[in-house]
Order: sequence, then C-alpha cells, then structure tokens
Amino acid sequence: MRSPVVCSEVAVPNLPRSWMSSMPRRFAPLAVPLLGAALGAAAVLAVTAVPRPAPDAAPPSAVRSVVAPAEIRSVAYTETLAAAKTRKPKVAVVGTGGTISGVATSRSAYTDYQSGRIPIATLVGQLQPEIGTVADVTAVQYGNKGSGGYTIPEFHGLTLAVESALRGADAVVVTSGTDTMEEFAYWLDLTVQSRKPVVLTGAMRPWAAGTPDGPQVIGTDGPANLYNAIVLAASQVTYCFGTVLMLGDEFHAARDVTKTNSYRADTFQSREFGVLGWIDGPNIKVGRAPSRVERCDRERSWLTPFALSRVAPAALPRVEVVTSYQQAGGEAITAFAAAGVKGIVTAGTGSGGLSAEQSAARTAAARAGVVFVSTTRTGSGSVYGDSDTLPIVAGDDLLPQKARLLLLLSLAFAPRDVDRVKEWVTTLGNPEWETAPGR
Repeated sequence: MRSPVVCSEVAVPNLPRSWMSSMPRRFAPLAVPLLGAALGAAAVLAVTAVPRPAPDAAPPSAVRSVVAPAEIRSVAYTETLAAAKTRKPKVAVVGTGGTISGVATSRSAYTDYQSGRIPIATLVGQLQPEIGTVADVTAVQYGNKGSGGYTIPEFHGLTLAVESALRGADAVVVTSGTDTMEEFAYWLDLTVQSRKPVVLTGAMRPWAAGTPDGPQVIGTDGPANLYNAIVLAASQVTYCFGTVLMLGDEFHAARDVTKTNSYRADTFQSREFGVLGWIDGPNIKVGRAPSRVERCDRERSWLTPFALSRVAPAALPRVEVVTSYQQAGGEAITAFAAAGVKGIVTAGTGSGGLSAEQSAARTAAARAGVVFVSTTRTGSGSVYGDSDTLPIVAGDDLLPQKARLLLLLSLAFAPRDVDRVKEWVTTLGNPEWETAPGR
C-alpha cells in the first residue's frame, strides 16, 4: 500500500501509526540539484504578467478550508501550509498548448478544433478578477501545440523552465494536452528539483469557438480546470507530493494516474490506488498522500538524482516500448537494438509475458547491452523477477509509458551501471511508505 487514506483537519492531533504496521517498506533515495544548463529544446519561452483585479472588484478568497492526512508529520509540510494562509502566494502558469488552448469551429464542436491557438496569458486573464484573490499569477509561454508533438529534448527544457519559474514563485501550474499529460506529469515528477507544488492540468474540450477571442465552447472544462489547478497550487497542500495531475475537481499522483478514455471528461484515473484528493468549491480535501512526503524534512533525500541542469539534452538516450500479443514477432526488438536504442520497455501479456520470438530477441539484445524493463499491457498489476544474468529489470506495476521515462533517465545518469538502474527502477519507480515497527 503506497498511501494512507485517513483524513483529518490539519490542526487535529496526529493519529496513531499502528494501523500502518502491516504495510510493506520501500523508499525513494534522491539527490541535490544545481541549476543553470541551457534549455535544449526549440520552444518559445516568454513570461507575461497577468492583469490584477481592481480592489473594489475582488470577490472573497476562494479557499475556505484544507483537509489533509494527519499522518503527514513533516515540519516543513506543516509550516508551509500554515504560511500559505497568511499571505497571497505567487503562482506561475506554464503553458504548453493542448486542447485547453484550442479553438473549435463552433460553440458545440467538442471534437472539431485546433489546439494551441490561445496564449496562456489570455486564458489566465479570463479568470480575473476571481483568480486574483487566490494568488498573484504570472504566465510563461513555453510552447503551444499538442502534447504528443513534444520531444524528449523539449521535455528537458520544460523541466528547466519549471525550475526557473519556481525560483520566483511558490508553485507552478503546467497546462498541456491530455493525450500524453500523464507522461508530462511523471517526467516533471522525476526531474523537477524542488519540493514546491507542481500541478498539471488541461481540458477535454476546447476553450473558445471561431477565433481565439471568440465565445467559450458550451460546457468547456478548461476554465474550471485551470482555476482549480491554481487554487490547488496556491494552497500548498501538495507541497512535497511531487508533481500532481488535476482535472475534473480531482488530483492524482503523477506516477499512478493514466488516461482511460478518448473523449470523456473524467478520463483520468489512478487505477487501484485512487485519487489523492478533491477540490470541492472552496474546500480542498486530501484522501491520501504519496510516500515521498515522508522525506519532506530531508530535502537531500527527497530530491531525485535526475537533475537535468547537469545533463545536456543530447545525452538523453533513446528508449522504446514494445508490446506483446499473440504470435508477436521479435523483429521490432532486433531492429531497435540495431538502431542503437539503449533501453527497451516490454509491455507483456499478463504478468509480463512475451512471445517465444520476442523472448529470444530480448535475450540477444540484452546480451549485446540493451537494458530492458518488463511491464504488463493490462493497465494494472505487478511484474516481478529481475534477471540475475542479463540486464532485464522487473517494472512492478509501472505503466509501460512511464517505465520508459524512468529507464531513459536512469540510463542517462548511470549509463554503464545496470545495478544502479535496477535500484532506481525498484525504489524511485515503486516507492512505498516506510513502516518499520515502532515508528
């Protein structure tokens, strides 16, 4: 079990930990960053000050109460939440495009639209004056296109852009398309070297109709999602949670969440684990917390080893995903290995099974130095059993697309150390609460 589900008002005394004594123990050892490498991506980066509301137009503050798990015993977490109540936080919104910035052909056209048409400053500006009572908001235009159009070097640049924004802000909201939003979120979760909140959001329906300054699409979810994402970020309730994904009044852990439907507005789910919490109007409620929170008071061990300011975009290796199915051939694995791919994630049947041809091709490629991570194509459930003789690592219940990002980063930071890669996949990829007796 990765997260407790007990909730209590922050001010209520801590509950006993005895109920957690039967849970398994895993943790995520991490390292300290330095900032300053050049952005390795060809992306637009511009900072825009969003107009503030007039004092006489300001409505009451949006956040009335915050309910968080009583099991979070971090001093840093408690102090950060308390400080957020005494001043107006600064939130930077980093726009990358997607449906939320899309323009539809008509007010009722939910699927006929062009994404990446509206600047992020315009979207935030349309939330004024209400959002101005929640936070002082600035807008950063990193890019403006569909999420699937971003490259790994551009992901590298996005991390540095988020870290740069966090130097002057209390939290960051990143908008992106929903198609690969879970990959955006997990990448940032693994690479951003800050405990401050990072919240991903977007929309399943475009924002405007006709033109970028046209009327809103009927039933568009973009404005509410962006507003609530800023509210969540400003509240600091996800401080030390890593990156979270917020859509439809729910927020999820970046590691666990996945898109489950091509059109439905409630597309994002966290499989067996469930959501982290909810935004119910002026109330924010946290049902569980990622195990990473346990190390909130130990910043050096809370941070991941993947400080991208130390690695150039060109140093990020190519890693691919291969899916298994009935009588699947092994040619894809062989071709990837011949093309110089450094790592391959297999999305196997059941508990990670491959066809005979794929298995033979994997063995040959592994002997040649390609590192593999085994996952399942089922969408949930674990894969066990590292190889003792070959660089084949069990990915537990990591989704294939997320195991790819973790393997890519692991190979970038430990290119010739398979044991270190295995350690990171096991600990960073599959963290759990420490539940040693007597704690």
